[in-house]
Amino acid sequence: MAMDKTKANTNTKAKALIKFAAEDASLIDRYIDAVWMERGLSKNSLEAYSRDLRAVAGYLNGIGKRLLNADHADLVGYLAQLAMARRSPRSQARLVSSLRGFYRYCLRESLLQADPALRLEPPKLGRTLPVTLTEAQVDRLLAEPDLEKPVEQRDKAMLELLYASGLRVSELISLEMPAINLRQGVVRVLGKGGKERLVPLGEQAAHYLQSYYADARVKLLEAAGVDQACAIVFPSRRGQMMTRQAFWYRIKHYAARIDLRVPLSPHGLRHAFATHLLNHGADLRVVQVLLGHSDLSTTQIYTHVARHRLQELHAQHHPRA
Repeated sequence: MAMDKTKANTNTKAKALIKFAAEDASLIDRYIDAVWMERGLSKNSLEAYSRDLRAVAGYLNGIGKRLLNADHADLVGYLAQLAMARRSPRSQARLVSSLRGFYRYCLRESLLQADPALRLEPPKLGRTLPVTLTEAQVDRLLAEPDLEKPVEQRDKAMLELLYASGLRVSELISLEMPAINLRQGVVRVLGKGGKERLVPLGEQAAHYLQSYYADARVKLLEAAGVDQACAIVFPSRRGQMMTRQAFWYRIKHYAARIDLRVPLSPHGLRHAFATHLLNHGADLRVVQVLLGHSDLSTTQIYTHVARHRLQELHAQHHPRA
């Protein structure tokens, strides 16, 4: 009988935690919807916020708390756990940002009276320079796809466009046909926060896009049984929009084929685009507009890379270096 009572108490506690979790999940969903409406953030950013907040909710449920009755010490405790688990400072800083935004929303909606995240301090982030490719390495990477193969002809057009325009990978894979104007040589991009910008294509990228439209794209859509009126610029083998992971795999595939032994990220060609423009004398604010950075300080990190290259050239060629 006593065992049955203990079991019942355990079930009651479990149900209470499930209830807490469900209420927290509903609140998080409402917040994410509000952020999407107000700021127009990308799906990836919204998913990151949601993951952060659900992780915090799970921790709080474990100590008998909910998001709305957590205090400053509870949130500091969770951050301390992340630090002990050696989570990167950048991940911790993003979590603090997620919590601050969430609790500001809760205050605004009169769901609580005091903000427990108000005095949370994110860890200091070191300024990391983006690893970029040299112009010779970019040339080798862009020359690797076999234009006799439809998939590789598509990849060639994607790589040329990525390097010529500095698009984010997410912006590249989501392009639709009306966004690219080959006659005017521009691509219309919908970037972070729903901000639109026009970016020049360059002659090389326009040339390979034209060839791709006339040949490989037709073949890819036919093989997938998809109507030629499909709006996706770079369809997958199934005639669907490619994922970021799939395109990243394609980049790594070509890098391995040319034995490119440098750290390479999905944004590698975007970093190269910015750095090479600055190395050739482009104005920083022009690069800012092309990259779609809302804050000039975000773009200024590339000047460190460009300055390093200038120092190397000076040391190599100046008679008094």
